[in-house]
Amino acid sequence: MDSNFQKGCVLIIGGSGGIGSLCAQEFAQSNAKVAITYYKNEQAAIDIANEIDADVKIYQLDNSNAQSVEETFKEVIKDYGCINTLVNAAGFDIPQKFISEIDIDLWQGVINSDINGFFNLIKSGLPYLRESKGSIVFISSAGLFKYPPGDILSVAPKATIEHVLKGIAKEEGKNGIRANSIALGVIDTGIFHRLREENNTFFDDAWHEAVMNTLAIKRFGFPKEVADTAVFLASSKAGYITGHCIPVDGGYHL
Repeated sequence: MDSNFQKGCVLIIGGSGGIGSLCAQEFAQSNAKVAITYYKNEQAAIDIANEIDADVKIYQLDNSNAQSVEETFKEVIKDYGCINTLVNAAGFDIPQKFISEIDIDLWQGVINSDINGFFNLIKSGLPYLRESKGSIVFISSAGLFKYPPGDILSVAPKATIEHVLKGIAKEEGKNGIRANSIALGVIDTGIFHRLREENNTFFDDAWHEAVMNTLAIKRFGFPKEVADTAVFLASSKAGYITGHCIPVDGGYHL
């Protein structure tokens, strides 16, 4: 077992989703104790926990609700003693819209769930991560490096969060906390398939070909490749890495 995972648990926000569930599995295979949160789909979280077949506990969490976040952290600490890693893999089916098409209610809703939700996690989690000298891994987007038109609702909040992460890395390094992110390209997982099914006029064959032409590695990514990167960043092998955004995007950013 990696020394970073010996005490407490890895808390995966959005652990019932496509990327989050693979992260949970890979951390468990590294002999880490894993706790996962879900927003609405309790059964999916139960299924993931049963599939991993390890000491996995699940928690309902609305990260846009500061009180819900604080109470969840207290429950996790009560169950596991400490949190050695915080992984934010929460994902939402954000509509693909051009900036001119976005109304203020949609914009404010995304900002509240993504930016304010992340800040709630950090506000409640930092005291516990200081105690464990833990790390933060945020699942971000390769759109930060090269903007894909129609993706502003995903990219804009993540740009803010990236700067918060750099601030954490700079300010909390003295307390033993590391903070990094993983910038995803197109990953062959559930949310991508749903988007193609629900909006096949946007994500059509021409879109598929255009995206493939931007990649140095001519395929879409596998969820396990993301999860392996998350485990590495949280492990002692990455003990001198902080404040970085690691692209897992097949060279999309080049």
